[in-house]
Amino acid sequence: MMQNVHLAPETDEDDLYSGYNDYNPTYDTEELENDTAFQEAVRTSHGRRPPITAKIPSTAVTRPVATGYGSKTSLASSMGRPMTGAIQDGVTRPMTAVRAAGFTKAAVRGSAFDPLGQSRGPAPPLEAKNEDSPEEKIRQLEKKVNELVEESCIANSCGDLKLALEKAKDAGRKERILVRQREQVTTPENINLDLTYSVLFNLASQYSANEMYAEALNTYQVIVKNKMFSNAGRLKVNMGNIYLKQRNYSKAIKFYRMALDQIPSVHKEMRIKIMQNIGVTFIKTGQYSDAINSFEHIMSLAPNLKAGFNLILSYFAVGDRDKMKKAFQKLIAVPLEIDEDDKYISPSDDPHTNLVIEAIKNDHLRQMERERKAMAEKYIMTAAKLIAPVIETSFAVGYDWCVEVVKASQYVELANDLEINKAITYLRQKDFNQAVETLKMFEKKDSRVKSAAATNLSFLYYLENEFAQASSYADLAVNSDRYNPSALTNKGNTVFANGDYEKAAEFYKEALRNDSSCTEALYNIGLTYKRLNRLDEALDCFLKLHAILRNSAQVLYQIANVYELMEDPNQAIEWLMQLISVVPTDSRALSKLGELYDSEGDKSQAFQYYYESYRYFPSNIEVIEWLGAYYIDTQFCEKAIQYFERASLIQPTQVKWQLMVASCFRRSGNYQKALDTYKDIHRKFPENVECLRFLVRLCTDIGLKEVQEYATKLKRLEKMKEIREQRVRSGRDGGGGSRSRREGSAGSDSGQNCSASSKGERLSAKLRALPGTNEPYESSSNKEIDASYVDPLGPQIERPKTAARKRIDEDDFADEELGDDLLPE
Repeated sequence: MMQNVHLAPETDEDDLYSGYNDYNPTYDTEELENDTAFQEAVRTSHGRRPPITAKIPSTAVTRPVATGYGSKTSLASSMGRPMTGAIQDGVTRPMTAVRAAGFTKAAVRGSAFDPLGQSRGPAPPLEAKNEDSPEEKIRQLEKKVNELVEESCIANSCGDLKLALEKAKDAGRKERILVRQREQVTTPENINLDLTYSVLFNLASQYSANEMYAEALNTYQVIVKNKMFSNAGRLKVNMGNIYLKQRNYSKAIKFYRMALDQIPSVHKEMRIKIMQNIGVTFIKTGQYSDAINSFEHIMSLAPNLKAGFNLILSYFAVGDRDKMKKAFQKLIAVPLEIDEDDKYISPSDDPHTNLVIEAIKNDHLRQMERERKAMAEKYIMTAAKLIAPVIETSFAVGYDWCVEVVKASQYVELANDLEINKAITYLRQKDFNQAVETLKMFEKKDSRVKSAAATNLSFLYYLENEFAQASSYADLAVNSDRYNPSALTNKGNTVFANGDYEKAAEFYKEALRNDSSCTEALYNIGLTYKRLNRLDEALDCFLKLHAILRNSAQVLYQIANVYELMEDPNQAIEWLMQLISVVPTDSRALSKLGELYDSEGDKSQAFQYYYESYRYFPSNIEVIEWLGAYYIDTQFCEKAIQYFERASLIQPTQVKWQLMVASCFRRSGNYQKALDTYKDIHRKFPENVECLRFLVRLCTDIGLKEVQEYATKLKRLEKMKEIREQRVRSGRDGGGGSRSRREGSAGSDSGQNCSASSKGERLSAKLRALPGTNEPYESSSNKEIDASYVDPLGPQIERPKTAARKRIDEDDFADEELGDDLLPE
């Protein structure tokens, strides 16, 4: 048994590990750059060593090894072992215990050192793919389906919903072809279910985005009913959303609850969102108690802003005051989970720290934090304005309770905004004194709140035409916040009201420099340029404003009015046509169009727009007069009667409308009706000379006995009129002739003529006085009676828009603005 056991020589027992510390200069790599032989080998052989001719050393015999310095060192193996790398019995022994690359067991003597295998030549070419094989066709088709799904999603994100749907349908068709090909080649178990799921889900989503709800529901049903798809039950949430859009609330709740049952409790956030959808659906159906249960459960598990706000709405709907208060306190207590603003303030002058803070001051995370904070403030402000009037005996007490709750929360800065909203509520209730008192409480607050309150006070005093007080508070608002565009706009308005248009324009320009989106300042500066007769600059301002407010009726009218002042009626008509497309029932705009067409000589178009204006507002005396004169001019006196009768109802103290009615009866040949009308006019206006003249003429022709009575009255009135005119003439220093205009002389002469001036500035219904008794009715006289009216949209008071602020950082007080008072209410 011991014959195979070899004991080490006794001489080596004390030196078992000899040789491990011996240094072999061959492995000295630090001096390779100075080794001439090594550098020559590298340069000439590209890294290959020349063939090695090894000698067979005997055991324990030293072999000289050359170094880079030309010296030779003897290396001996301990315990008489063969030297590593030596050739023994024709076989090369490996250099280490593990065979390295480039060595073989039976390498022949003289083989070259080739660890990279460069002597074997290049690798054989890759085997060409067989594109006609079924597997390759399936692989390419699957790649094409994935590309179509991606293109569909990208088109949807870009807003091209039609293209997204087409790509989704194409992907569905190709995926069905792919399934059939797989079934022919492999077993059904090898079908790619994930690809089928993604194709169907994308198709259903695109149907829903294109409002093809029936097709979307069918596609979702295909996914949900397939038991091979894992977690397909949660898609019932999407089906519930579609039913909610279709206002099928019962089915929406059913599918939401089915999805809730199939989602495990570990997905807490998903379950909360589904319960929130269920609560919203209950609100839409009016089942407020069920909605309250859903939102209460959400607020107990994971409170959030939307659920808290919806809970307040539900309690408001059922009228539970105490629960409204508790729900408001819960809403206030919802954590925002955002960093404080102090994080973005540099604590030191370290440039690196400052650069980091500047980089994160407006990054996407910071923007998300701002949006979340703004949303929270919006919910809290809306909820406070909703419940404040109902939770206490008066809205003022309710606002005070909300302010106290807000002051004790993390939203301390909203307390001042609620106070300002309290003042706005006083305004809506027409309680201006209380509004002013509330706003005056902010005069000693910080500059931001003071500026907002002073802006609203300036607005209030401007509305009451107390321009001195308005200017004072506008100055206070500007001094508190020089960059407040609303304060600058109000200050410009007070200067505008005092007639200093150049200075007002400077304030409006400064407001625009601080906020280029301040439309009130841009509108007001356009009005200012109109007053300064700088029409080109005014037109430029209104065109810029039109680019911002595309459907603003006031802006469209101002552009048309500027073109009219620039004597370009065609452009004015074009812009007025755009105006009536926005407000088709505006009688002033329609009458203005009629006036422009009348000035251009197009009577038929003018009549059309005047008639439309009369239909929408039958009390405009100028339109009534034009229509009556138009019918007289076209010899339809019977149709003119109804318009003059309406005018006499609107202005019963004006005799000219009744004289026009009598004249129309006389022109149409109804003399008896004309005589009765003249008698009625004489009873109401016994000193009207024209009425007596027509009475004398008609009574003479008909042969009535009252002619002598009317003739006596006529002579007496004419004599009194001559005496009056002589007194007036003698009282004048120059003795110049006075022009006497006869009031109410729109009387009815047979030679009546209706004419319009060339520019449409005045419309004249010239009615000639009664001719001599021997002349026929149709004869004319030198006496003319001029019944005229002024341009209906002519010089009127233009008031600039007023800016006021409902709360801090909110846009201007748009609902209460004062614009150019040119369009009807």
